[in-house]
Amino acid sequence: MNLKQLSALLELSQTTVSRALNGYPEVNEQTRKRVLEAAHRHGYKPNSNARKLATGRAGSIGYVLPVGRNIDLDPHFVEFLSGLGEHALLREVDLSLTPAPYERESEAYRRIAASRSVDGVYLSSMRNDEQRIALVRELKIPFLAHGRALKPVDGYAFVDIDNEGAFHDATRLLLQLGHQRLAFINGNTDFSFAVHRLDGVKRAMTARGLLVENLQHHSAAMNEENGYRIASTLFRDADPATRPTGVLSASMFTTLGIVRALNQLGLRMPEDVSVITHDDVFPFLKPESFSVPLTTTRSSIRAAGARICERLVDIISGVETEPLQEVWPVDLIVRASTGPAPAERKRARGQTAEAAE
Repeated sequence: MNLKQLSALLELSQTTVSRALNGYPEVNEQTRKRVLEAAHRHGYKPNSNARKLATGRAGSIGYVLPVGRNIDLDPHFVEFLSGLGEHALLREVDLSLTPAPYERESEAYRRIAASRSVDGVYLSSMRNDEQRIALVRELKIPFLAHGRALKPVDGYAFVDIDNEGAFHDATRLLLQLGHQRLAFINGNTDFSFAVHRLDGVKRAMTARGLLVENLQHHSAAMNEENGYRIASTLFRDADPATRPTGVLSASMFTTLGIVRALNQLGLRMPEDVSVITHDDVFPFLKPESFSVPLTTTRSSIRAAGARICERLVDIISGVETEPLQEVWPVDLIVRASTGPAPAERKRARGQTAEAAE
């Protein structure tokens, strides 16, 4: 189907259909959705070269991909990219990755700006010393951030989850169950999401009258090996009277290692230790599939990727004109890995025995 046939089918002018497909803001949202759905249903594929000439756009969104000896391919990024790619396909937008080591990142953004190879970029893994926002503004590259800078920057658009609220609620659940000796195996606190999560844990402890200095906090890349190593250190030689009874984990991958360590040490969930982890909703790693189903804070990173693409295309085309700052709430899903602290469990058994007598 060509543009003329699609226009006739929709009973709209070719100009209107073309503008709707290319995201012009003067086309109302209802018409734009109707055109996009019809184009997808009938297999209409616009001529990309003609579109670029007509709009002056590259038809592509970009990302500067960190590379180097100390950079691993993060499954969280792969899942995010899947959501981004699925929506890019619907919007007829290409993805462009520009690899660069951390110390040469600014050069990559300057090359992107000079070549005009993309229409906009998204920024992820926001850092405590975040400098990319100022750089892309200086280079006049449209952008959208996945996450928030630790130090607030006025007037920039982002999509984020409520990391602080999620881990506040998770910590509060453990405290309500009687746990007072807590450990938090966090992500790398060079990144702002991990700092926000730590703030949530501390806020819940303070509200309960517990000293945050007593929290056993560990910061590391979120992978199975680090989870195993840290959990082994926490529990292997620890006195049962002083070791943590509640563990918070920043990622399902970290939790794989935590569970492996607990199994090797003969510790049971939740009888000996309660565990809460963050679930990014991976299709291949489900919390309910563990031998003891895991209590989780849950938010889909794939959905975040799709939303980033949707909004970045709208920013580029002028549909989104104000810097919307979007924070998603996070679900707390209670499963079998959490229960009363051992002391509370022992007290409850004693009360049951007394009542039976």
